[in-house]
Amino acid sequence: MLFNSLHFLIFLPITILLYYLLPHRYRWVCLLIASYYFYMSWNPIYAVLILFTTGINYLSSLKIATSKTKKQKKFFLLLGLVSSLGVLFVFKYFNFLDDVGVSMLSYVGITVSSISLKVLLPVGISFYTFQTLSYTIDVYRGDTEVQKHFGIFALYVSFFPQLVAGPIERSTNLLPQFYEKHKFDGERMREGILLMLWGLFKKLIIADRLAIFVNSVYQDVTVQPGWVLLIATIFFSFQIYCDFSGYSDIAIGAAKCMGFRLMQNFDRPYLSVSLKQFWQKWHISLSSWFRDYLYIPLGGNRVKKARHWFNLIFTFVVSGLWHGANMTFIIWGFFHAFLQAIENVTLKIRNKMWGIAKLDKSLFRKIVGWTITFSTVTLLWVVFRADNMNSALYIYKSIVKSILLGVQSGEIPWFSSYMFTLGLNSAQIVAGIVACGILLSVEISQSKLNLLDCMRKSKFPVWWGVIILLVIAIALFGVYGEFEAQQFIYFQF
Repeated sequence: MLFNSLHFLIFLPITILLYYLLPHRYRWVCLLIASYYFYMSWNPIYAVLILFTTGINYLSSLKIATSKTKKQKKFFLLLGLVSSLGVLFVFKYFNFLDDVGVSMLSYVGITVSSISLKVLLPVGISFYTFQTLSYTIDVYRGDTEVQKHFGIFALYVSFFPQLVAGPIERSTNLLPQFYEKHKFDGERMREGILLMLWGLFKKLIIADRLAIFVNSVYQDVTVQPGWVLLIATIFFSFQIYCDFSGYSDIAIGAAKCMGFRLMQNFDRPYLSVSLKQFWQKWHISLSSWFRDYLYIPLGGNRVKKARHWFNLIFTFVVSGLWHGANMTFIIWGFFHAFLQAIENVTLKIRNKMWGIAKLDKSLFRKIVGWTITFSTVTLLWVVFRADNMNSALYIYKSIVKSILLGVQSGEIPWFSSYMFTLGLNSAQIVAGIVACGILLSVEISQSKLNLLDCMRKSKFPVWWGVIILLVIAIALFGVYGEFEAQQFIYFQF
């Protein structure tokens, strides 16, 4: 069931209505049934996997809490980690490692047959696996109390708004909320609806529109000129942001309608002035997960320089692998870490240079920082989006060649008529660019003042005015599949 489908449009109001009509002690049952129905709408067999992950971590955590020795606690921690990661490995990484192994053996002259498994990747498996792992680790560390109510714990793992693409919630935030008695609140409901509509604006008007052009270009990069590849890459930068942050907005908004507070997952990342800042604002629930459960346990930056860089690079490489079983994701993660290391090493020198020029706190420095950061992030999306490294390298070469030829001739055909043969006509491309402009305007305004607070303090009709405008915009300019809604990008991870 997709957030941008008619199915969900019917499912959500019914779930919210039942949630508020039922007595508090039965509400968790309503949400658990709704969550499993939501997940099983993709494939009923998925319920077996999420139930196994839930059960093994529930039992492991109980044993950790009741074990008297550290050795016993560690054994049950490893049992939970190995079991959960084992399921993830089989469904997501086995075939990748099988291909790598066969290729490596072939390279040294040993021929073996591939034993690839013919299995589908269950939707959201990486998200709910990491959510359950964080709970089990927190119980082991003593950071959270063990949850003895299996139903409530199962709901924590499967809570439908954030089940398949996050945010990856911590037990300390979400679990206690299932015991709270949430009363219907009109203002909170309006805020939830507004946030969901903003997410649909990003998804249907921007992401799905730009996806048509991006997919058309990237399906065979060898026949595209460099300037088209560059435009498609810039479009993908906005596509993936609006697709993923749009999902998070809908998830947070849907949960808010029922009184639940999910963590913020994006904080205007494309306004960042450094790569470090970008990763503090992009997919916050995942980046903070890797920080707390991998980077810091490895020693973080509290170790020698060489070890610090290793910790950083290793964490980002694993983060890249989390996104998918492909060398492109690993290389994407590596370069994000490598460039952050360079950014860190040169920080003092750059600060000194800006200070000498008396521009250390200037708007100009921020513009330069933003330009470099956005350009770097966008160009690295090539590796993320490309099918393989050969395609990525071809794209980079074509872009560089096109820019050099354009500078040499003084003509860069940004809006050649050829652009309008790649799935979108001129009006549709303009609509996408205008929508991106609206997005950036809202985010820049939000960085200066809290728009939600302003709306709270304004007269009541302002709420409905904005909601009605969003509904009209989505209805008129949204991109809708001929037969079904467009899936969210991060469902594949």
